[in-house]
Amino acid sequence: METHGKPKPNVADEPKHFRHRLPIQLRFNDVDRYGHVNNNAYFAFYDLGKEDYLVKVLKVNYRNADVVPVVANINADFFTPIFYGDPIVVETRISHLGQKSFTLEQRAINEKTGNVVCQCATVMVCFSLKTQTSADIPDAYRQAIINYEKD
Repeated sequence: METHGKPKPNVADEPKHFRHRLPIQLRFNDVDRYGHVNNNAYFAFYDLGKEDYLVKVLKVNYRNADVVPVVANINADFFTPIFYGDPIVVETRISHLGQKSFTLEQRAINEKTGNVVCQCATVMVCFSLKTQTSADIPDAYRQAIINYEKD
């Protein structure tokens, strides 16, 4: 089956490695009048995955840090709908490290079918709260990402 000219991905067919996984609890208010999860809810799911990754891997403490990552761009491809009760997990990885930014790849997977129901790419830029300007990725963040993402 193809969606928007792209084949519908299945986890078994994907060569990418995602170490970070977060089960998602679907809520009643995530479901729209058509009986499936509204596309706006997917971004909330991805935010949960982002937050969990940043806290666990980068050990970002937003209360004490000057340099924090902020979203600069986000794009999603929707393949198949999620229905209330579907077992969904969000996987997250950092696929690119630049000087001041990095790219997060995320995908929502129906664990029952193994299908990737949606995938997302987010560019995050490091931002200094003191100077209110972009900043280099702190060495501690960079090393934590490299250590976590290496095979």
